[in-house]
Amino acid sequence: MELEPGCVIEQTDLSDCDFADADLAGAMLTGCVMRDVQFSGTCLQDARLTGCRLIRCRFANVDMRDAIFDNCSFVDDAGHVGAQFAFSRLDQTRFARTDLSFAKFDRSALFGIEFDACNLRGAAFHKADFSRTFGRKLVKTAATIRGCNLEFADLNGIRMPDCDLSGSNFREAVLFDADLEGADLRGADLVLALTAGAKLARADLREADVAGLNPKELASLDGLIISADQQTHLLAAMGLEIYPG
Repeated sequence: MELEPGCVIEQTDLSDCDFADADLAGAMLTGCVMRDVQFSGTCLQDARLTGCRLIRCRFANVDMRDAIFDNCSFVDDAGHVGAQFAFSRLDQTRFARTDLSFAKFDRSALFGIEFDACNLRGAAFHKADFSRTFGRKLVKTAATIRGCNLEFADLNGIRMPDCDLSGSNFREAVLFDADLEGADLRGADLVLALTAGAKLARADLREADVAGLNPKELASLDGLIISADQQTHLLAAMGLEIYPG
């Protein structure tokens, strides 16, 4: 099988191919299977993968900028082992309707990444960088995790200010010391999320399920946006007694 820039491959098991240092820029893979593949130094920039299965794969020093993964699965057959992304570039990469359960994003660049309707259950983000420096004093952060399942995900210390996290499920997710100031969390599920030390100043929590959220544990909440039906729970969590007027 010829792995080259712009190649078009359909319905093929590529598990035995050597992807190390391969150049697959602009490639289009549809319905392909890659099992136990080590992507090392691989270029997947602008590649498009549709309906592919990438089982127990590891991505190390991989260029995935502007790649699109649509309706793919990165989880093993038993649903317990996910992909590993380490020291890779995922700037502006887009994952749509993709299963990334238990995936590990380790010390990778994720500026402008998009996750739409993806399963990120139990995923871990370790020193993942959603920012980009544009000048000596200009650093911007950009990412979208919209309508995704992040139940039990490890987002400890993550920095995602002003990012779109709307409609996502963070049930029992670890958000210790997370910087989510100005983030769009409308319609999110934060039930039993671990939020001690999290920064939520200016975040929009309207229509979010905030059961278990304790404002006293937050590092910042100035300008937090909530709807009227949420105020009773949050005030009670702060130890205030509320009586009908």
